[in-house]
Amino acid sequence: MDTTDPVQDPRELADNDAGSPSYKGFKPGWRFYLAFSSLSVITLMAALDATSISVALPIMARALGGSALEAFWSGTSFILTSTVFQPVLGSFSHIFGRKPMIMLSLALFGAGAIIAAVADNFTVVLVGRSIQGVGGGGIIVLTEVVVTDMVPLRERGKWFSFISSMWAVGTVIGPLLGGGFAEDVTWRWIFWINLPFIGIGAVLIILFLSLNYKTGAFVEKLKRVDWIGATLFIASTTGLLIPITWGGVMYPWDHWRTLFPLLLCAVGLIGFVAYEKYVAPEPLIRNVFTNVTAAITYFGTFIHGLILWCLLYYLPLYYEAVKGFSPIVAGVALMPQTLTVAPAAIAVGAAVAITGRYRWAIWSGWVLTTFGAGLLIYLKVDTTTVEWVFINLVSGLGTGILFPAMALTVQAAAAEADAAYAATMFAFFRAFGQSVGVAVGGTVFQNQVKKKLESYPLLAPMAEEYSRDASALVEIIKAMPDSAPEKLMLRTSYVDGLKYVFIVLTALSAVTMVSSFWTKAFPLDRELETEQGFQEKQAKKDEEKTSATPSQ
Repeated sequence: MDTTDPVQDPRELADNDAGSPSYKGFKPGWRFYLAFSSLSVITLMAALDATSISVALPIMARALGGSALEAFWSGTSFILTSTVFQPVLGSFSHIFGRKPMIMLSLALFGAGAIIAAVADNFTVVLVGRSIQGVGGGGIIVLTEVVVTDMVPLRERGKWFSFISSMWAVGTVIGPLLGGGFAEDVTWRWIFWINLPFIGIGAVLIILFLSLNYKTGAFVEKLKRVDWIGATLFIASTTGLLIPITWGGVMYPWDHWRTLFPLLLCAVGLIGFVAYEKYVAPEPLIRNVFTNVTAAITYFGTFIHGLILWCLLYYLPLYYEAVKGFSPIVAGVALMPQTLTVAPAAIAVGAAVAITGRYRWAIWSGWVLTTFGAGLLIYLKVDTTTVEWVFINLVSGLGTGILFPAMALTVQAAAAEADAAYAATMFAFFRAFGQSVGVAVGGTVFQNQVKKKLESYPLLAPMAEEYSRDASALVEIIKAMPDSAPEKLMLRTSYVDGLKYVFIVLTALSAVTMVSSFWTKAFPLDRELETEQGFQEKQAKKDEEKTSATPSQ
């Protein structure tokens, strides 16, 4: 399929024309590799922290005497604050510099880890996790932004794939690490373990991440900040995500405590967009939705995050509730899905760098993701180990392919000078999808499990209570003796609820797959345009210019 339309955008090219490389000066040295290693280390740390606490929350609740609701918010606060502050910290890096904002993010992340580690109640844990989330959001977005400063577009896919693989490895190891610490040592080590990563990452960044950035008066920089836009964005996005998170858990979706903030903050976001477009002298978020390709791919990024996080949340619950696995073994069972993400991302990044073409990766990624999500519908109570291993492989390949493919597409669709802004919005929409994913899955699961339980006379009286929380239902099922007839009914109901979650994910993926056919092909061979490029590269360019200038 060739969907190019040269009349719409002269930068578009057909897939049979990869272009000739116009930028051949990218020759990374040892300082570049060490600088990139620093970004990889802190990305791995953020991924470990984001996923390690989930399996430890029941143990933490018992140790701290907390309620299920407090445990829920302690697990949710990280991703909520991380999502909200990503565009803000990404925007601040254009004013205050990438490196200072990375160091600030590391400091916030470390401070939050220490607060959570020494906490003696869930209120303190919640504060620590929220601060960690702000720092984690900065780490996630700024690592991707810095890659756009360091690497030309043609080569960028390979390096984005390494960052994505660090996140994939972290999501695999995180639950195992969290479960191991919580069961065999202490849950506090889930937070203490971050400090060595912070130390190593900070030292490498200080020594080797040298970016070209013009320093200036701090007061003048403060004046450039879009404070009104930042306030509108943080307030509206937070007010939107909180009711999405508690809808169906704390309050019904039709309750005024859910609907009112949703509607109010949706209006606030509309006001934010209008302010940024017509009023803000230096907008917090630059307009990178300039063409159909960009709009489609940002939508796909949102759906990709939603699907990925939903799978990472509900598949372990399937193994725990239906198969009776412990949290650690459930994390191991997830490996067929998670361990295919990193190899797929690296292979695609390398292939795009060699060929200069990326649309094939977008299309094949969505086809495999849709097919893989559809296969998950066939998970049953008696599904064998061999069957669920192979069922999980397909969705892992699909989501892995999409990581670098979509990151490159949004940047290819934007002007090279706006690549950092495109990377910021890519990270935000992925995180926003992750925040919404569990809520969407929870609503579908709750409604379907309740309906199924009501069909069993033995369980009908408890249908409302049992269906309220997929995670809490795991413990109820495990506590029942194997001989109890209710246990098989609950396991069957659990599988039925998950089946409809996977049906919804398949439908969303299919819609996105069809929309991706309108993705245009843009050339990847461009000169690297950035004000904060890597100094090793910049020094070589200056040397070449000097040698090319005739002596007077």
